[in-house]
Amino acid sequence: MSKLVQSRWPKAIRTSSIIAPLALALAACGAEAPVAEADEAESAGTMFEEPLPVMGPERVVLGFGDSLMAGYNVEEDQGYPEVLGRALRGRGINARVIDAGVSGDTTAAGLQRIGFVLDNADAEIDLAIVELGGNDLLRGITPDQSRANLEGILDELQARDIPILLLGMRAPPNMGVEYQQQFDGMYAELAEEYDAALVPFFMKPVYDQPRLMQADRIHPTAEGLEEMVAASLDTVIAALPQDGAD
Repeated sequence: MSKLVQSRWPKAIRTSSIIAPLALALAACGAEAPVAEADEAESAGTMFEEPLPVMGPERVVLGFGDSLMAGYNVEEDQGYPEVLGRALRGRGINARVIDAGVSGDTTAAGLQRIGFVLDNADAEIDLAIVELGGNDLLRGITPDQSRANLEGILDELQARDIPILLLGMRAPPNMGVEYQQQFDGMYAELAEEYDAALVPFFMKPVYDQPRLMQADRIHPTAEGLEEMVAASLDTVIAALPQDGAD
């Protein structure tokens, strides 16, 4: 059985990426809400207990996104792709997760580099996890533009027959009702259009839990990232093609 090697894409930028507008959204959505009960909060940790034997061929997962994927201000082995890789192996899946997150990326920046990332991957990708959109909110980019960029990314993945898992974001209320509805709705619409798996709101496990957020109230802590992996793990596993599937 091969040993897991976690791959990290080079990150030239290690700066805060999803700032004022999303911070307002987090606050408006209850960032000061009471902390969950201890037994409930600890339930996510069970995904790391009693690991199953790792079996089967290596499954290569691409984590493609911004600072939420890159692991802003946490140790290299504490980012979402790295924790996800360990969790998948804990479920007995011989997984290697490539960390292709770049802090500060917009959907447009993601579109510009997706081809390069895929061309330079060191193995065939079994599943691409796409997480982008928060920095578009920061810049006030219209949902139509964000959607067109995401479509370009998904088109590239679909053309290469790579299954997709889309991680959704939510717009802050201060962007206006129409903007919020268009932005929030595009993830589910794109998932249906491209037959992609979907996590409707990637930050749902942490956005209203201050203890799981860094001081900027924007990026999750290492513990918060573990909660996000726990919440999305079953969806990731279900999105992976079955052994022997095309």
